[in-house]
Amino acid sequence: MIIAGRYSFNKGLEIIQRDYKNLLKEISYIIGTIDAGKCKKKKSLEKTMPGRLLYSPKDLNSAFKREFEQVGWQKQKVNCEYSNAFYEKNYKAQSMNSGAFREMDFLKNNLGVEVQFGKYAFMVYNVCAKMTIFHNLGYINAGVEIVPVKKFADEMSTGVSYFEQFVWDLQHRGVSNIDIPVLILGIDKSK
Repeated sequence: MIIAGRYSFNKGLEIIQRDYKNLLKEISYIIGTIDAGKCKKKKSLEKTMPGRLLYSPKDLNSAFKREFEQVGWQKQKVNCEYSNAFYEKNYKAQSMNSGAFREMDFLKNNLGVEVQFGKYAFMVYNVCAKMTIFHNLGYINAGVEIVPVKKFADEMSTGVSYFEQFVWDLQHRGVSNIDIPVLILGIDKSK
């Protein structure tokens, strides 16, 4: 696979190049080692493209997991303890021991990485909420979000979001004082 686009959100590129130069090289290397062709095996059942062979997000995620873990990146899981302090007095809440958690795909030396081949809302959540939460909890200082470019997303199931859409929204949203530096990488299957 290749990196087809880069977007620096809140000086993400500059800070990651300065503080995590070797990890950025490692991420670029990992992307380059993944053979997307091996992940084109999902037969579409959708009305708009019946029988068409598509790239499988599940298989792509597995390939990324394998490659990241081989060089020491680890998943980071945080358990959520929910409070009942905000319920109305007369409301009977269920038990707060829900087993809920939040998880960062990959973490190494305070740099977090999320790989997203899903719906648009998950990309926004990763960058504008999850990475901020993991920063506030002391796990990361900056993040990298890896997403497909439109050309690649068009060969997946409908509804998979893409780099160009995500960048446009981040540009028009602007940066908040709670946002952390994030580098958005748009990837494609090949040149």
